[in-house]
Amino acid sequence: MADIEKLVIIGSGPAGWTAAIYAARASLKPLVLAGDGVNRERMPGGQLMFTTEVENFPGFVHGIDGQKMMGVMQQQAERFGTRVLQNYVTRVDFKTRPFKVWHLNDLSGVAETGVATHAVIVATGASANYIGLESEKKFENNGVSACAVCDGALPRFRNNPVVVVGGGDSAVEEGTYLTKFASIVYLVHRRDTLRASKIMAQRALSNSKIKPVWNSVVEEVLGTEEAGVTAVRVKNIKTNATSVIECRGMFAAIGHTPNTAFLKDHLVLDVKGYVTLPHPFRSLTSVEGVFAAGDCADPFYRQAITAAGMGCRAAIDAERWLAQQGIH
Repeated sequence: MADIEKLVIIGSGPAGWTAAIYAARASLKPLVLAGDGVNRERMPGGQLMFTTEVENFPGFVHGIDGQKMMGVMQQQAERFGTRVLQNYVTRVDFKTRPFKVWHLNDLSGVAETGVATHAVIVATGASANYIGLESEKKFENNGVSACAVCDGALPRFRNNPVVVVGGGDSAVEEGTYLTKFASIVYLVHRRDTLRASKIMAQRALSNSKIKPVWNSVVEEVLGTEEAGVTAVRVKNIKTNATSVIECRGMFAAIGHTPNTAFLKDHLVLDVKGYVTLPHPFRSLTSVEGVFAAGDCADPFYRQAITAAGMGCRAAIDAERWLAQQGIH
């Protein structure tokens, strides 16, 4: 480890790129390690790299492809002097200063490199949990989604039946939201009662557009390459009977996993693995000089625009903290 970086940003979603833009404009010359720190099979860029159409980010009247949006953000960050390595973080050391971050130069896992830095912004995001079906992966972004707020208003779902998988608060929220657009929402749950809070469950079950499919699991997502999802095959786990539900989409609503496993012994995380931010409206973590932004620290909203806002405040917090340390 040679020179000490002023600021290293881990992650390259909306939070990471926004933090980089602000930090670069503050002359911090940030280094972005674009991998999410967990999944080396997943390309850098966060969840939006798997979203074909982003319609709810301000400034794009007709929407924008998720990958294109991340590319534009990266270009803007680089314009102001951000340096980018498409590498995946393997481990960190926040116990001594300067902090140390190790990353892989390639996907083989052979060449590990370490970098020393005065400050770190963690913006590694969270990965949506899917059922794990091969057919589910086949139709991802072609009728299969894990975010109703992101995709629910797309034309393919409007006035058409959709399926939501899950029975907790997330599933009920997703299903209720989708009733604004879909003709009917089939809520497929492996139990005969919802796990959601009572008031949310009652609200969902009293909605005439939500139809529960109890004691059932999705066995296969059906469709064609041209049409995308056209139906799902479900199995009743009590009777083993199978049936086909015609629909234009399936939403997996079984939670998210924050990409923070490599931080377990270095930052305070909550029971679900999200980075804990002890000060409201700030990005400060349990370690002075380490900041967090985006979905890795946000179990509630998980939107591109909120992640970008958190990236902004993380960069400002980092800049001010570095200035207090005499590092400009």
